[in-house]
Amino acid sequence: MNRYFIYLAYNGTDYNGWQIQPNGKSIQETLQNALSTLLRTPTEIVGAGRTDAGVHARLMAAHFDAEISNLDEFSDRMNRILPKNIAIFRTIRVKPDAHARFDATARLYRYYITTEKDPFLYPFKHKIHHDLDMDMMNRCANILFEYKDFTSFSKLHTDVKTNDCEIMHAQWERQGNDYIFTIQANRFLRNMVRAIVGTLLEAGRGKLDEQGMRRIIEAKNRSTAGHSVPGNALFLEDIEYKEDIFL
Repeated sequence: MNRYFIYLAYNGTDYNGWQIQPNGKSIQETLQNALSTLLRTPTEIVGAGRTDAGVHARLMAAHFDAEISNLDEFSDRMNRILPKNIAIFRTIRVKPDAHARFDATARLYRYYITTEKDPFLYPFKHKIHHDLDMDMMNRCANILFEYKDFTSFSKLHTDVKTNDCEIMHAQWERQGNDYIFTIQANRFLRNMVRAIVGTLLEAGRGKLDEQGMRRIIEAKNRSTAGHSVPGNALFLEDIEYKEDIFL
């Protein structure tokens, strides 16, 4: 059996997140069902991460093991089986020990906020009613680079061994009526991006400064940080791997 990576995008609105769960539809389960149908054998798939309920991906990666006779046609054949809100970009063979989750060197997310009421974009942007202090939000975002332990932004009672993450990029930008937050790290904790955005919005509303941001992180307590923003405006945009895992 060979190991393959698939690159895909999905609209997460109708799903309870990536991971298979007993009481809700997931991206992982939907993909596994399509793979098993196409390959005519039960096939498991492992994703590069676990997006929360309602969160979208412009680019997600996952791996599975199979024997594929015609790789050039595989993605198209998968797309015919999958629902309209999931699309496969490409399928590529990788080394037998390549792992979509553990071999990822960086993940990039964006969160989209708008002050504009738009009936065509509201499912994918978080609507606010007032302008924000973007300079203060970026000053507080820069504090993230001073730390590794982000327990204060993690969902409680997770099964990870460490809450340490290396944040490589964190910045707000303004585009017309929109505020866009881009963050890149080697890994993310559950709910981490949504909690960071919710906390930085407090800075944008004049309720938090740099010293307050440091106190929140150093407390290592989720209750000290801001509320998590809704998942509908969060997109997984990119995942990076070292080239030596590809064949």
